[in-house]
Amino acid sequence: MTPTVPAAEAAVHKTPSGAVNRTPRRRPGRIRRIGLPYLLLLPALFFELLVHIVPMVIGTVMSFKELTQFYIRDWNTAPWAGLGNYKTAVDFNAPAGEALLHSFFVTVGFTLLSVGLCWFIGTAAAIYMQDTFAGRGLLRALFLIPYALPVYAAVITWVFMFQHDNGLVNHVLHDQLGLTDKASFWLIGDNSFYALLTVSVWKGWPFAFLIVMAGLQNIPGELYEAAALDGAGMWQQIRRVTLPSLRPVNQVLLLVLFLWTFNDFNTPYVLFGKSAPEAADLISVHIYQASFVTWNFGTGSAMSVLLLLFLLVVTSVYLLLTSRGRKAADA
Repeated sequence: MTPTVPAAEAAVHKTPSGAVNRTPRRRPGRIRRIGLPYLLLLPALFFELLVHIVPMVIGTVMSFKELTQFYIRDWNTAPWAGLGNYKTAVDFNAPAGEALLHSFFVTVGFTLLSVGLCWFIGTAAAIYMQDTFAGRGLLRALFLIPYALPVYAAVITWVFMFQHDNGLVNHVLHDQLGLTDKASFWLIGDNSFYALLTVSVWKGWPFAFLIVMAGLQNIPGELYEAAALDGAGMWQQIRRVTLPSLRPVNQVLLLVLFLWTFNDFNTPYVLFGKSAPEAADLISVHIYQASFVTWNFGTGSAMSVLLLLFLLVVTSVYLLLTSRGRKAADA
């Protein structure tokens, strides 16, 4: 009985010299199988272009035009302004440039505080949750509620809590604890910055908690056992084992938190409305006001492009520094 050759194996041909030449047989469905993943990605790529890339390109073109409310019906007919809108935005001696610079500094300070507090609270909670105790699963679920709630529902709840006359915050701080001489205005004046920071940290730290908690699962327990045998206490274990092991996770986490917080529009808009107080004038709301309140879309688009360039530069520098630090640590 002669063995049969499977159809998938290569066909055997003999050359005139008697040598055997094996030529692989083409599989007709192989190319289609290879191209299927790319075909499945086409809808996502199409909507990515539709939702992000196309508006970005249109906004860049608008930044070079004197686009005001008089040209909204057909913005292509707006006069060409060249770099005029950019000069207006960066002229810090003029009112528009001075207001943009103030908004930029407010946003930088707000972002640094918010990201730092979110990371610190999230990391502390994640480390605490590594120990096994009764009710740990329920407490983890409760920690994630601020992150799971819709932004508008959560921020509107804080709006009611920050009310001057009947808000919960003044009721606790002034009426019950007596920490303030009188009820404070939290949604106007200088206190608006602290109100915005409180809401941002409250809804942002559970994300840091979730990411750090996932990173802690990849740290081998043998490292803590070896550190304990060497006499390291809890703080030394956190400093020498936990934080160095979490460095790759923290690098990505801090960058994501920075980009989300710096671009945050929903929180200040729902908290203060269209006109944010000067102390909480984030650059996202400032650009919105320049575009949709004063109807100067050309200047607002120029500010948006400048914001995009700033974030690209910061992200590139951050990734460069972290990659060099990683290579130096590996070496």
